[in-house]
Formats: sequence, C-alpha cells, structure tokens
Amino acid sequence: MPISHMKKTVAIVRCAAYKDTDVLEAVRKSVGLLGGIERFVKKGERILIKPNLLAAKPVETAVTTHPAFVKAVILLIKEAGATPVVGDSPGMGSAQKAAQKSGILDICRETGAQLIELKELVIAENPRGHTFRRLEVSKEALGFDGIINLPKLKTHVQMYLTLGVKNMFGCVPGKLKPQWHLSSGVDSKDFAGMLLDLYYFLSPRLTIMDGVIAMEGNGPGSGDPRTLGLVFASENAVAMDTVIARVLGCKAENIPILKAAIGRGLKESDISNIAVCGESMESVLVHGFRFPPLTGVNFADRLPYFLDRHLRKALTSRPHIDKAKCSLCKVCVEVCPPEVMSKSGQMIDINYDRCIRCYCCQEMCPQGAITPRQGWLKRAIPGL
Repeated sequence: MPISHMKKTVAIVRCAAYKDTDVLEAVRKSVGLLGGIERFVKKGERILIKPNLLAAKPVETAVTTHPAFVKAVILLIKEAGATPVVGDSPGMGSAQKAAQKSGILDICRETGAQLIELKELVIAENPRGHTFRRLEVSKEALGFDGIINLPKLKTHVQMYLTLGVKNMFGCVPGKLKPQWHLSSGVDSKDFAGMLLDLYYFLSPRLTIMDGVIAMEGNGPGSGDPRTLGLVFASENAVAMDTVIARVLGCKAENIPILKAAIGRGLKESDISNIAVCGESMESVLVHGFRFPPLTGVNFADRLPYFLDRHLRKALTSRPHIDKAKCSLCKVCVEVCPPEVMSKSGQMIDINYDRCIRCYCCQEMCPQGAITPRQGWLKRAIPGL
C-alpha cells in the first residue's frame, strides 16, 4: 500500500521475539513503509532517542522499552549518518539506573551511543497550546535536531493506555511530574490536554512502538507481560495510538488522550483519516487484552453539577493498598503530589478526601501493592 499524503500513515509489522536481528528487520521494515529512515534523519544531525524508562525494572517485566528496540534505532540513525543519543527522565530514580537494570545501558556501551538524563528545567512558551500556553520541559530535550519516540505498549491506570503521546511526558524532568498531576487535579481531562500540548510542542519526527511483549492489567509498572508480536510506526503518534486502540479492542473515548484529541477535532484521531500499511488492523486484532478498570469518568457532561459533585466519590475509583504486598518502603508517600499519604504504624494511610486520583503511587510502587478500587456505587451498579 503506498504512502498516502492525504492521510496520516501507520505501519504495522509482525515481530515474533526480541532477537536483535529480528527486531532490526522489523523496525527497518516499519520505517521503510513510511519512506525510510532518511526521511526522518539527515546526515550530521543529533537525534534524541526517547525510550520508556519508567523505573529500574528488569527487561522481562515489560516495564521499559526493550533494549533490542533501542539498539535497532541506534543502528538506523547511524546508517543515516547522524548521531544517536538516548535520554529519559524517570518519575523516580535516574535514567542511568533504569537503563542499567533494563539492559539499555549495555546497548549504549556496545554501540557507543551516549545516555543522558533529561533533568534541567526550562520554561517554554507554547503559544499554539490548547490547554497550556507554557510548558516545563527538559532543556536537554530541546537541544537536539530531532526526536525519535520509542514507547512501550502498556496499560496505565490513570490514562488507560500509555502509548506514543504519553511517552513524551518523559521529557519533563522527573521531579516535576507529580506537580503536573497536582496542577491537573482530579479530572484526567486537563492532564490529557497537557500531554497532547507537550507532544505537539516537542513534535517527535517518528514514533516506533515496542509491542512485541506488551503489558496488560495493572500497568504501567506492575502489570503482566502479554505477547503481541507487533511493531507499530508512524510520524504521528495520535494516529498510531488510535490504531493501537482499535487493534486492542478499546474504545477511543476510554483513553483520555484520544478523547481530548477528538474533542479538539484533530483529524489524526479519526480512523477514517488514517492509512494503515504493512499488516492490516483486522489481521492483528488482539482478543482478551486485560485493560485496567476505568478509574474516573467526567460525569459533568452527563449529570447536573450538583449530582456530579455529590456522586463523584461514590462513582470514581481510588487507589487501594494490599497490605500483604506492601513493604512500607514509602515510595508512594514520597511521590504523592498532594501529599495525602503517610505511614502510620504498620500501614500506609490515604486521605481520600484530598486524593486527586492521579495514581502516581500505583505507578511507582515497586511491590505492585497498589491497585485501583472502584467507588462503592460503581461496584453496586456495574452498568454505570
């Protein structure tokens, strides 16, 4: 299928396993369907590779982008005569530690690619922003000729799925991430709007999704690996995320980022405006993928305000701590944006009246002890 200049194009390629040669072939093929690496990278440029380095977890947990993907993109960039640099800013800890634990640091050493921390804050004016006209971003991320976005296909308790657009949040210095959650408050709509603004501001040239082994369930840090055997690539991550949602059997309106894109009238969020090449969506449909529960719904569009105000707590999910799994490490206490968590004796207390349901605690919990629990009315009336 030829590339359509009228539609946003998404390539889908099969890749059965993380063998270096297989991944390189699949990545090369997916990029080739979009016009080849030379379309996105020019000789002499410095290109930032932005993987998902959420936390220092071993590669088999499917928390981070697989090192074979990072290696493949490094090699393609070098073939184009450019200089690849790998960088990220985890929510906790350092990119160095996350890269070391996941095997990406070994790849950087093997290929001679530099690994950097995206840690220095700058305030960037964003006059075209829809939700935020000023953004706090990494100075390092702004210092490259271009960015190649390399996310991991995972579930996400707050954002339902974390895909191409969400991965660019790693270009916000790690210590500032909780503050963005705090600024956005309880409603995920504003946070999703910020993520869209950030994506379009940074405007990565190319996004290549690691979907060989994805994560389902209690993602993004404590879910279960799920073999999909797929690679997705596109110059537009909104279009790519829309296709992935369809492949997984997910409604776009369940994904706050895509719902925000639809609300803005962005054509790349409309499946009819997307050209799919390589494998067809129908041939790679995933059945039985385990999504996280819908943790919050903006009922303001459906209920009178006074009802929305009184029923929100009863309908909205909240973080629940499994005491049997909790090690009392207090990571959740440290990352909580509104500071509503505390250690009390042999348990962690949460002030739910002030909890903004950002699930930073769940995302960063090293024991997987935190999961979303639906509000009592939602549990009593499942069809709501």
